[in-house]
Amino acid sequence: MTGSESQKTCLHERLLAVPPDQIEERLAQLDRLATLGTLAAAMAHEIRNALVPGKTLVGLLLEKQPEDELAGMVRREIGRIDAIVTRMLKFSGSAQLNLSELRLHEVLEHSLRLIQAQLEGKYISLHRSFQAAADRVRGDEYQLQQAFVNLLMNALEATGYNGTIAVATETLAASDGAPARLQVTIRDNGSGIAPEVMSRLFEPFFTTKPQGTGLGLPITRRIIREHHGDLSVESQPGQGATYHIFLPVLS
Repeated sequence: MTGSESQKTCLHERLLAVPPDQIEERLAQLDRLATLGTLAAAMAHEIRNALVPGKTLVGLLLEKQPEDELAGMVRREIGRIDAIVTRMLKFSGSAQLNLSELRLHEVLEHSLRLIQAQLEGKYISLHRSFQAAADRVRGDEYQLQQAFVNLLMNALEATGYNGTIAVATETLAASDGAPARLQVTIRDNGSGIAPEVMSRLFEPFFTTKPQGTGLGLPITRRIIREHHGDLSVESQPGQGATYHIFLPVLS
């Protein structure tokens, strides 16, 4: 059986498992996914063209002032935007990871710097507790950063003024044949997630936000799984939400 035939069979089986009153909704969702793929290709072309002068200007600035921290951050963020565009194009297919050995605490610190202004704007307290003794992982820096920023932005949006967001890490020892893992926990004291919403959190296009796309969490989970990790969420209405990210740790 070819890859295409296998995908069609899988899709057919999934549709058969859908309750009859939901089939039309699921078909509409698949149609939106197909439309997104077409739009993503056009958007990627335009966005990449727009990034060229920015890359050139920042490159010239860094040639003259290699230690310019702001210019370095702008170049890094331009690279992240380019990676996100690529991610959109590959959302419905297998992604090519740019793997290297990373210090996950450094990736987390950079992700937190990106949302610092929003935290200060809402007077949200940030608590770090990086307790993982080993934080070396093998991964794609841009994609992991995108996953963390997505989760941090979710926590920020759910948290009211003067709220609290906590980011913690710990190392989980190997057990029962499973390798050691690094756990990242992102917790907020926001409004929490309703039970009827929890079951649909990772559905593409499902969102409760007026301006939301419904793609943040599905993409985030896919990034984590492509790094041989896992993502889970716990929440009760009015008691905030907690996201757990598990990633293989290098010895």
